[in-house]
Amino acid sequence: MSSPTPPGWYPDTAAPGCERWWDGAAWTAHTRTAATVIQQSGPGRGGGGSPAARIIALVATGMAVVVVAVTGAMLLGRGDGPEPTATRSDRSSAPSPADTGDGAPGDDSPSPDPSAAGEDPDVLVDQLNGITLPIPDGWERPENTVEQLLTMRTTGSYDCPGASSAFCYHGTVTTRTPSGTDVTTPEALARQDIGAAADRAYDEDVVGRRIHGGIVSHRQIAAGPVSVAGRTGYQVRWRVVTGKGRGGYVQSLAFPSPVGSESPVVVRYAFDAGPDGVPLALMDTLTKGIRPLGDSGTGGGVGSSVAP
Repeated sequence: MSSPTPPGWYPDTAAPGCERWWDGAAWTAHTRTAATVIQQSGPGRGGGGSPAARIIALVATGMAVVVVAVTGAMLLGRGDGPEPTATRSDRSSAPSPADTGDGAPGDDSPSPDPSAAGEDPDVLVDQLNGITLPIPDGWERPENTVEQLLTMRTTGSYDCPGASSAFCYHGTVTTRTPSGTDVTTPEALARQDIGAAADRAYDEDVVGRRIHGGIVSHRQIAAGPVSVAGRTGYQVRWRVVTGKGRGGYVQSLAFPSPVGSESPVVVRYAFDAGPDGVPLALMDTLTKGIRPLGDSGTGGGVGSSVAP
């Protein structure tokens, strides 16, 4: 098996006379003029010449020998032996390779981690929809989810009652921008979304497993307008009975984004029922805590009575 080519300056086939920096995994954007060897002038037509001319020729010859020796040492330094000091000096003085943002080896500035960008660990930030939600005690913001949606959930998982190979959580909240629909009013969006929200939480997961044994029945327990981040939205709440386990409560909340063109936003809530579940009142608490991005003082609040 061949060993990888070590980092260094190599001839750039796309630009004759130039060298390009190889970082050990990929070509970078850094180039330089290739080292040139001083060519010795050809011999004179006559065997003689002035003493001064002969001295100049000898000096030029000596310089050429030195340059050839240095160049050879640099080329040999790319082999298996220790790297010459001159090559290390070139690397330390060369500019950092351009950041490609793809996290490839050799990037001096890897892609930033959004979760490490100084965000408040107690706040879920939805940059796309321009809102924030408070993260309650005992909840977390996972770094990765199967659906790649902005999510917060209860800490600690348990084996799903309908699929022991899957992990379930007693409470989950996600935010999304609705797509593939012609309805635009918050009420129509919430009523359209609630069925899909229930199916995803308690019927089949994203890979088709019936993690709670499927939904046996459901009933609407609340619906009505609600004030969210200074906008008027609408929420629909179901009680879901499942084939296995205690079932739970699902809610779809739709409202216009408080920023930009006020595109619609949908927040889904899924809370397990039973003694190990999440208190249902937390749904209203979280709705009241939704704020426009960058504004911690705008009130949310339930616009109409929503009983459990």
